[in-house]
Amino acid sequence: MVGSHKLIVGLNNLLPLFIFIFGITTSWDTLILTEASVGRRTLATDQNHPGFISIDCGAEEDYLNVETGIFYYTDKDFINTGENHDVSPSAINNNYYIQYWKEYRSLRSFPDGNKNCYTLKPKQGKNNNYRIRASFLYGNYDDKNEIPEFDVYVGVNYWDTVKLQSVWYMLFLEIIHFFTADTEYVCLVNTGSGIPFISALELRFSNNSAYNRTNSGAALKNIGVIDLGTSNNDSLRYKDDGYDRIWLSGQFPSSVPINTSLSTDHPGNDSYKVPAEVLRTAVRPVNGSRSLNYFYQSSRFPTSQYLVFFHFAEIEESAQDRLRQFTITLNGFKSRLITLQYLRPFSINFQDLLIQGVINFTIDATEESDLPPILNALEYYRVLPLPFSPTDQSDGDAIMAVKQTYNINRNDWQGDPCLPKEHTWSGITCRFNSTPRIISLNLSASKLTGEISSSFSDLEAIESLDLSYNELKGPVPEILAQLPTLKVLNLSGNRLSGPVPQSLKDKSDKGLLVLSLAENPDLCQIDPCHRKEKKNFAVPVVVSVASALVLIFLSILIAFGRIKRRRQREPLIKSTKDGSFESKNRPFTYSQIVKITGNFTTVVGEGGFGKVYLGTLNDNTPIAVKLLSPSSKQGYKEFRAEAQLLMIVHHRNLVSLIGYCDESGNMALIYEYVVNGNLRRYLSETNRNVLKWKERLQIAIDAAHGLEYLHNGCKPPIVHRDLKSANILLTESKQAKIADFGLSKLFITENASHISTCPAGTLGYLDPEFQVSGNLNKKSDVYSFGIILVELITGQPAIIRSHERSIHILQWLSPIVEKGDIRTIIDPRLQGEFDVNAAWKIVEIAMSCAQPTSIQRPDISYVLTELKECMAIEMALERTQRIHNNMTTSGTSVEMPTANVDSDMVPIAR
Repeated sequence: MVGSHKLIVGLNNLLPLFIFIFGITTSWDTLILTEASVGRRTLATDQNHPGFISIDCGAEEDYLNVETGIFYYTDKDFINTGENHDVSPSAINNNYYIQYWKEYRSLRSFPDGNKNCYTLKPKQGKNNNYRIRASFLYGNYDDKNEIPEFDVYVGVNYWDTVKLQSVWYMLFLEIIHFFTADTEYVCLVNTGSGIPFISALELRFSNNSAYNRTNSGAALKNIGVIDLGTSNNDSLRYKDDGYDRIWLSGQFPSSVPINTSLSTDHPGNDSYKVPAEVLRTAVRPVNGSRSLNYFYQSSRFPTSQYLVFFHFAEIEESAQDRLRQFTITLNGFKSRLITLQYLRPFSINFQDLLIQGVINFTIDATEESDLPPILNALEYYRVLPLPFSPTDQSDGDAIMAVKQTYNINRNDWQGDPCLPKEHTWSGITCRFNSTPRIISLNLSASKLTGEISSSFSDLEAIESLDLSYNELKGPVPEILAQLPTLKVLNLSGNRLSGPVPQSLKDKSDKGLLVLSLAENPDLCQIDPCHRKEKKNFAVPVVVSVASALVLIFLSILIAFGRIKRRRQREPLIKSTKDGSFESKNRPFTYSQIVKITGNFTTVVGEGGFGKVYLGTLNDNTPIAVKLLSPSSKQGYKEFRAEAQLLMIVHHRNLVSLIGYCDESGNMALIYEYVVNGNLRRYLSETNRNVLKWKERLQIAIDAAHGLEYLHNGCKPPIVHRDLKSANILLTESKQAKIADFGLSKLFITENASHISTCPAGTLGYLDPEFQVSGNLNKKSDVYSFGIILVELITGQPAIIRSHERSIHILQWLSPIVEKGDIRTIIDPRLQGEFDVNAAWKIVEIAMSCAQPTSIQRPDISYVLTELKECMAIEMALERTQRIHNNMTTSGTSVEMPTANVDSDMVPIAR
């Protein structure tokens, strides 16, 4: 540790401990840091460490690591979630390197939330290269001796998966990243295989010209930064290396080491600045050979592309008056002639040459050369194209401004609001084109206070904005009317005041905007709001007072009348201390029920509650009457629960409640009649009217719309608990509607779970995690929805029964998916009339929904978006086919184009 600041780390032990991986991306921040907000902290950079941000994740106080000369900060100013822990004492005793790298003695874990993000905002700002290093040492901090596995993202793109080989294993993931924004973030994503954690996070400014491949939209993941010819197994970093690259000592095949004690002289234009200590050693061929040969191939990434950087310096004193000249042949491409000068560094790379599959190079001395070639150091990186762009910058800035204005502290509001798709912020729906846009924002019942922020008007692609049931006050901003695509604006249940902007009224009157302003007592919705005329004051006052007295008297009479009628008829839904409420739906007498059902003549369904009868209202509207049987397995509680929920939920993809009956022990619910019955009957083998592929896809989208409304559109959210194909009803046009809410539950908070000891649901659709733990949440419905998707795809029931045995549909499906035979999976009654790419995508969606643990399943909003993308593929192919048919009919020959399929549509296990 003296002089050169080398880290004493044995190579034989180090190589299995270090993995370096690089990449790039862009976006902004979950917590924007400024010098004003962090006080004396200048984003962990100072005069002694320009361009450095060094975070000891989990540390309780800042400190200087005297062994490395690097000052580390705690992570409290870079992330606001997680827990601090120390590794176990045995981890320190069993790992020699922790004595030098104090940052691995503690860590920060993230038991809550699926995505937790660190914010990085270097002083040098955007349009610069930065080296980001994330480090991990589990160290049995939780005394469970269970090593977690999780993903790491940079911005919106996947970086790598953290897989530790042992409790004491130290893992480095390192990335060279070009910042296109001033702020970037690193996110840990829970994949259901343990709680994510991180030991240290470091950012280092890197020269742009040295690694200029990064700003072309490619990723560089480090495979090796190797110091050749060293006589020991040390590694080297800052302060010897101003960029804090970690140089590992390495061996080279068929070579011998050489070294010098003299220092090399860096030219002023040397952008690599390889440390003098690295250049003091080198390798040359053995046994008088005039070539150095090297070969590398990754078993993990056999088709990857690579960039290679070679570093040289003539260090043999005897070579001062002799010629050392050679060429490099890299995967068949030869470099120009290279002539070394004494103690003068020289670096060369093949930035314009992407090496495919393997790294295979030879360094050959020329015929004129007096000396064989040498090589002092080597860097090589894997090139990885980045598939995703961050959310539109204006949308990102706007939603971040909203978050800060209202101090929104939701766990999942971290990182990019739209990406990754499975971790879109709660309450937000995005449109995923080349650049994602926010099209829906639901902040209902989110405890927002103050005035409506002008930042909402910067969400230029938004179609639906729900700010209902908050504590917002002040005027309704007229600027909201300028949002070009806004179709729904819900401001109900606030304390807004003043007149409603005429521009919003006009859009509402023209049917261009659904405007909801109810329950704002001080909001004036009728013009003029205030009379400016002061003449004839006395007469209007007298008339107003008299009118008010008359209205009060009439109101009292009406109220007494209602009380009298209510006493005569005790309703199914009534005001009680247990939280039930008075029904706003139509009450029916039992005699009316008998009449409209024709004395219960036609049975159209049956369940645990009793039978469903077909009825007709006086205007010939068909209805369905669900009559509670005295021997019902569900009973009054579930029957009433269904009524209560249907009183408050209204959506085109949910069955509508028309009225109820509760008279002398006779209880019934009256629904709209859905003529085509349930989906399970339509998918059965006995049904001759086979659903087409496009119809099945639309049914899936309709059902997802209904479920998304229950989960994310209702406050509090509603979990159905008995979602199955038999509870998906089809209208005459085959529009899907979710039915049967007898087992549904309301949840107090958005992410709440419910522990249930009572069985709920239907065999085959039950969440396996719920069956084991009793833990019920929205993802339980997502599992059931995944089974419905599989039914739509295959035509098979959830439980496939045969003479030999009965198996779950996933047991039947999974082996076929692994074989990649899509035509064996799809319902054979479709006779191959489906698009293969869309079919694979919907299979992938279904399998993601039906994961065994809830944390692995996506939110229904994400599922809905993916299903719509499947429909878009189907529609595009349909249009292409129609054009082709038209041109064929007219005698024109055309070549059918292939579908342009995104990378995320690649089939699973194909």
